[in-house]
Amino acid sequence: MSTPEAGGSTTRHSPSDPERMRALAHPLRLALLQFLDDVGEATATQCAKHTGESVANCSFHLRLLARYGFIEPAEQRGRERPWRSAERTHFEPDPSVPGSIRAVVGLAEATARQEVEGFLGFLRERADRADELAGIPLPVSMTKDAYWATPAEVDALQQAMNDLLAPYVRRVRDDAERPAGARLMRWFATSHPDLAFPPAPGPEASDAPDAVTEPPDAPSPDKEA
Repeated sequence: MSTPEAGGSTTRHSPSDPERMRALAHPLRLALLQFLDDVGEATATQCAKHTGESVANCSFHLRLLARYGFIEPAEQRGRERPWRSAERTHFEPDPSVPGSIRAVVGLAEATARQEVEGFLGFLRERADRADELAGIPLPVSMTKDAYWATPAEVDALQQAMNDLLAPYVRRVRDDAERPAGARLMRWFATSHPDLAFPPAPGPEASDAPDAVTEPPDAPSPDKEA
């Protein structure tokens, strides 16, 4: 799993660092990192205003994020000490390292909880402000589906989605690319095998021919499924 997409320009692979993952698996630290991704850089005072936490509490958690390399000091402005995201991190569980898999699960739970709460919070706010927001375009979607795919096809699908989103994600860092009327949108997607169902019968992956990474042919629009 990865830390927020709009982070630094480089990706750091951290295959077996349970302590670092546990340090990030905290709701306020995730919120602070997301805010820095959204705005580029911010001080503890600005973070406190955004999160509703105290300046002292935000300052403590910002320093902890910096200690583990998730953020770094930005250029100092007078007496202000702003922070910025350092680099995007992709964590891989390592069964040979004690606590690695559990740490990945803990970070995934904290991240998923934050994203789902953000989505539900938007829905509640839109309902509470229905009169005020009437007539304002607020695009929202929620998709749920199931599909059969090989591991190679899943990887290709993930890469295709990343490539599709990339031009829009760049706008987080470059406001000159944002067209009039554009809003900051949240995107959160998961995909996982359902272990209640066995894999499709056939040769094992190691014995199978080269995996097909192109999407399967879609049925003709005039043909019934």
